[in-house]
Amino acid sequence: MKDYHINIFFSDEDEGYIADIPDLESCSAFGHSPEEALAELEKAKRAWLETARRQGKPIPVPSYRPVIYQVAH
Repeated sequence: MKDYHINIFFSDEDEGYIADIPDLESCSAFGHSPEEALAELEKAKRAWLETARRQGKPIPVPSYRPVIYQVAH
């Protein structure tokens, strides 16, 4: 199964790295390095999915693809 796309970027405002999963609404995390942001996002992703399952909410299939991947065939 294809996994969710993850964005990681530096935030001047937060003075650190933000990682997010566009397919999972409001699923994001902060870290002082890209690796830390990714590790924290993995925890957030597990919690997001567990909460959705417990509440009987739909879990989106991975579908987000940045434009760069759509045009680079």
